[in-house]
Amino acid sequence: MDKMMDSPWVLRIIALFLAFLLFFSVRTELSPINTTTTTEQTDIIRDVPVDVYYDNENLIVTGLPETVDVKIKGPMPVVIKTRATKDFSVFVDLSNLLIGEHDVKLQYENISDKLKVTLDPATIHVNIEEKVTKEFRVDPEMNTRLIEEGYILKDMVADPPTVYVTGAKSAIESISYVKATVAGEPGLKQSFTQDAAVKVLDRDLNKLDVTIEPDTVNVQVDIGEYSRELPVVLRETGQALDDITINSLTFTQKMIKVYGRKSIIDGLTEIPITVDLSKITESKTYEIDVKLPDGVTKISDKKIKVKADITKVEKEEEQKTPASTEEAPPPTEETDVKDDSTTTDKNTPTDETEDIDS
Repeated sequence: MDKMMDSPWVLRIIALFLAFLLFFSVRTELSPINTTTTTEQTDIIRDVPVDVYYDNENLIVTGLPETVDVKIKGPMPVVIKTRATKDFSVFVDLSNLLIGEHDVKLQYENISDKLKVTLDPATIHVNIEEKVTKEFRVDPEMNTRLIEEGYILKDMVADPPTVYVTGAKSAIESISYVKATVAGEPGLKQSFTQDAAVKVLDRDLNKLDVTIEPDTVNVQVDIGEYSRELPVVLRETGQALDDITINSLTFTQKMIKVYGRKSIIDGLTEIPITVDLSKITESKTYEIDVKLPDGVTKISDKKIKVKADITKVEKEEEQKTPASTEEAPPPTEETDVKDDSTTTDKNTPTDETEDIDS
């Protein structure tokens, strides 16, 4: 026995055996930990679309999330493959539910059974309502502060003038405004057209989740200078000539449109037309210049026609005879005595028109 222990080969065999025994002993103790850390993994796949099954021809569902986050845990190769291919789906089936509010669980399919799956959110609250379509008139709008001073927004017209709005019955019933907002740069002076998106709002100006057809309209914006119509007032100046009697001055145009800044135009009450009586010499129609009031940029008529009716009087020339101191001899023959007659010509109105500088 001692000789065997002294043999180097025996010692080598015993050492090799003990080395194998120690190796397998350590491997057995560490194998559960190593297996867990090297073969199992956790990952999160974000923004996975949610498929919804329901009667979308007649019903509207609100409260549905567009996407969810999917947490997967399991063997590393399976986790890596699932994340890379993303050939699974997340869905909710509402086809058997009635109109009203419901709490439903999201489901998934085509994910390996070796993975533990967690959805975020896992349960959703939905409201199933009747689907309604209704026609509404579009009201165009624009910030009037973009318009240059002295100009105004005359009109805005949308084409088409109406749109069809489809949505849940409660949403359709809460519609208060259907608007198309026109944008632009400050200092607008000319009319223009622009395509504008249609917005559907409730009474608190909150945008509603509805479908609009069409969702844009063409808006015709009419911009023009600010104007008002003011009455024409005749004012006389000067004196008529001595041999002229002015019977009347008449004009048919009663109103004139004036243009300019709103603050100035709104302060005017009338447009005075000044007629110099000294220049009225015969019965006819005269054209009187209209002077622009201060601040007015232009007027619709630069001249006003005034019809004058006058009477022209000629002075009588008295025939004077020299006084005689001698007694006249008695007439010997029959003498015809004739009385002098004096006539006054009156001027006849003519159709001529003459300009008078006022």
